Amino acid sequence: MTTTWNGWAAAAAVLDELYRPLADALLGTIPPGDARRILDVGCGTGATTIAAARRGHCVGVDISEPMVTAARERAGSTVEFVLADAQTHPFPAGAFDTVISRFGVMFFDNPRAAFGNLRRACVEGAALRFVVWRSAAENPFLRAAVPAARAVLPDLGERPTTGPGPYGLADPVSARQHLDSAGWADVVVRPLDVECRMPEADLEVYLTRIGPLAPALADADAETYTRVWDAVRPAYDRWVRDGEVHLPTACWLIEAEARPA
Repeated sequence: MTTTWNGWAAAAAVLDELYRPLADALLGTIPPGDARRILDVGCGTGATTIAAARRGHCVGVDISEPMVTAARERAGSTVEFVLADAQTHPFPAGAFDTVISRFGVMFFDNPRAAFGNLRRACVEGAALRFVVWRSAAENPFLRAAVPAARAVLPDLGERPTTGPGPYGLADPVSARQHLDSAGWADVVVRPLDVECRMPEADLEVYLTRIGPLAPALADADAETYTRVWDAVRPAYDRWVRDGEVHLPTACWLIEAEARPA
């Protein structure tokens, strides 16, 4: 996992720009207020945390040391970051009135326990707002690399479509159940369909530093790396136009409020 998170840290600039429309949609749901106390779960290298800090005091939490280190360097002393697992970290009770996450809550081993821990960290009526992927079938660009790479790496496995991972909260019914059992109410699940874009030149970083190819390529020799890239790149031609990659993303934007304890 460390190698994977190192890859995410290295690809941070690409990811932040690519997923900016999703972050903007998420930040647009933060309730108005001049002194909000915000927790950004799975903050990565801090893009959403820094943006949210314009709306109040924001704390970013992430389990990845490389990403938290990068976030601290990026933000300086203006934003607080915590290296911890948000599922189990002993946050001060009632410390926050808003919790946000862009693709950070899908990796919990025990979603009910994790959302319960976040509820304990919040005051009554606190706002929970997060963006997660919908199903693998609705996001074909997330799945295109593995079948293409198998021409070189025949044993390369698919990402799991259930459990901790990109699709950990893709089922809206189970997502509602997790939240309800963890002390969150008034759950609203809305589809969020946004086209995200990046320069074609960034596609290699995106495909080789994160996702299912990253572990397989981490220790690959130069010849294997080149063969895999040459096999995978054509699979994305359908999303490339005029030097830009256009990726149709299918997500859930989920909102809830903290019930009385």
